[in-house]
Amino acid sequence: MTQIDYLAIGHITRDLTPEGDKLGGAVSFSSRLAQALGCKTAVLTSSGSDFEWQHELPGIEIISIDADETTTFENVYTPEGRIQTISGNAAPILAQHVPEAWQRASIVHFGPMDDEIDPNIVHLFSNSMVCLAPQGWHRQWDENGRVTQKAWRDMAEILPLAAAVVVSLEDLPDEETLDQYIDLCKLLVVTHGADGCTVYYDDEIRHIPTRKATEVDATGAGDTFATAYFVRLYQTDGNPWEAARFANEIAALSVEYSGVSAKVTAVQEYLKKEG
Repeated sequence: MTQIDYLAIGHITRDLTPEGDKLGGAVSFSSRLAQALGCKTAVLTSSGSDFEWQHELPGIEIISIDADETTTFENVYTPEGRIQTISGNAAPILAQHVPEAWQRASIVHFGPMDDEIDPNIVHLFSNSMVCLAPQGWHRQWDENGRVTQKAWRDMAEILPLAAAVVVSLEDLPDEETLDQYIDLCKLLVVTHGADGCTVYYDDEIRHIPTRKATEVDATGAGDTFATAYFVRLYQTDGNPWEAARFANEIAALSVEYSGVSAKVTAVQEYLKKEG
């Protein structure tokens, strides 16, 4: 295995959409975008034989833990917010599944979707920039698969270990949890969709606005933002404000296209124009 710049950990998902099944999950969006941003990229995930997806991540090193089924989501967006349901879960991702060579990745992006990652894996990456998009650690669901938010029991132990954390308000169970994040994180970015983001860093709080976008498909926008933020943060030797500006632009662009490949292609064209 070669040296990895960007390691994405979490379940890929089968997303049920009116246009048919699509590849989803934080790691699918993040790995393709990190690759487009010039990173040698790898994915550690789990999936079943019920969904063929590997061909959609060309040029990316993949380890997929065998499972009976693939984690499957359906997202319905309403004026009152997203309605999310889950059916099926792939296998847990444990420390024993991380190859030794990947434990030296420059950037490690934890993107849990359905509480599938053992958070203790964070301790493996002592020489990496550990980044968290922790929405999946806050998810629970009822017998009908309706997803709601829960408290994350390992939050106080894991958050201080991260170089950067990106989270949306809708991923958290309540405002008190947000206050805890602010206290625990070295660098916290709270995304607000079309209203940009707020960065909490070194006792400073800045709201970074974004441009108006014509929304076609918002699925993966948060994951796209997080990846763009983490990569630009690394590339700028830790400039949290420039990383926010860049991530806002990339996320706004991504919602104007549908599907992972179309979103990544649009980002590549944007980067060419930016030179």
